[in-house]
Amino acid sequence: MKVIICGAGQVGWQIARHLAGEKNDVTVVDSNPDLVRRATDTLDVQGLTGFASYPDVLERAGARDADMIIAATFSDEVNMVTCQVAHSVFAVPRKIARLRARSYLDAIYSDLYRRDHLPIDVVISPEEEVAQAALARIRSPATFDTEDFLSGDAKLLGIQLDADCPVLETPLKQLSELFSTLRAIVVGIRRAGSLFVPEPGDQLFAGDQIYVFSHTVDAGRALEIFGKTARLPERVLIVGGGNVGLTVARALEAGPERMRVRVIEKSRARAEVAADALERTIVLHGDGLDAEILREAGVDRVDAVLCVTDDDKTNLLASVRAKTAGATLSIALINDPTLVTLMQPLGIDAYINPRATTVSSILRHIRHGRVRGVYSVGDSEAEVIEAQVLSTSAIAGRQIRDIDFPEGVLVGAVQKGGKVVRASGSTRIDEGDVIVLFVLAADVPAVETLLQVSIDFF
Repeated sequence: MKVIICGAGQVGWQIARHLAGEKNDVTVVDSNPDLVRRATDTLDVQGLTGFASYPDVLERAGARDADMIIAATFSDEVNMVTCQVAHSVFAVPRKIARLRARSYLDAIYSDLYRRDHLPIDVVISPEEEVAQAALARIRSPATFDTEDFLSGDAKLLGIQLDADCPVLETPLKQLSELFSTLRAIVVGIRRAGSLFVPEPGDQLFAGDQIYVFSHTVDAGRALEIFGKTARLPERVLIVGGGNVGLTVARALEAGPERMRVRVIEKSRARAEVAADALERTIVLHGDGLDAEILREAGVDRVDAVLCVTDDDKTNLLASVRAKTAGATLSIALINDPTLVTLMQPLGIDAYINPRATTVSSILRHIRHGRVRGVYSVGDSEAEVIEAQVLSTSAIAGRQIRDIDFPEGVLVGAVQKGGKVVRASGSTRIDEGDVIVLFVLAADVPAVETLLQVSIDFF
């Protein structure tokens, strides 16, 4: 597949890394020569310096025979014009644009992106994706990562194991026997910074970060087994009243949980916008690192503090200060994945990676086969892939134990006739089933091959 990625920033670079690693023909375009050089020096991609919306630049990038263009520059307008030029001049079949401004995303203007207007096939909103991830963390306070699958019937849970976890040093195979009715499975373990797919004889140890795939109904029980409780927070403090913080506060106001929310925003103008947009939420103008402002916001009584400013270090330090002052749970927005290793020593409970959420959204639309969902785990160390099984795919009609999955793959769940079943070696995968796989990054191409249909299908 030939792909042009416009924008070599964090998201563009990450998408380029994914696609180049899967042997696609990738060209990266950016007006900043340093970003282009970084991409070409570190990835197996071609680079071009120039403005992505210029027709001559797209032509030099190979737009005449490109299969897809992904417009992920910092400018909404450049992304929109790039897709228009790609469609009108070069007839690029698939166009994906990243848009930030709320006005462009309003449902009443959705006709704007029709092929006879602005021909964008997929619109990705980073702020919306990040806000949804933040809400998921708040609503699942016992996990450091969580994502829904199978239309909400199943969940991926990231759980940090503490020394009081009751099932430490117990082989995973024995856990399956002890809790035979539990529809949950450990699909990944991160130990000493390295993520791997466990074997049945592997044990769990204090300090491990594990990924558990569970039926939503059984998620609470699964958390208890690993020593966690699932109590929802009642009071939430949000540090940062920008697009993400405002979206989260609005959702919490409108949600059935009726949480009490306060927002701290450093910019007076943004604080006034947030105060006008929110009904029950108290908005304070001040610095989230200021101990006096935190006291005024009642940080010692909050169940969760969410730090979502546009600066990673501020989010980390505000999380630490809030925890020190008495907050029960801290969640930080972290763009730089190298800072994630500081979470545990700093006592930060969970984090949100904007790159991972946006990358997951884009990957969902470019995977092969009948893929319905993709979630990027950690610093793109693995993916959780949800896909429908077609009649001529290589796994149809076979038991899981007989399918030649790579070593870095585990089946998290199978949905048959709308019902989620626990996956075991004897589970037969049939046409129409929906399967969810935990896949280490190196094994994604092999899994895509298994999920593809044969040419006879067409």
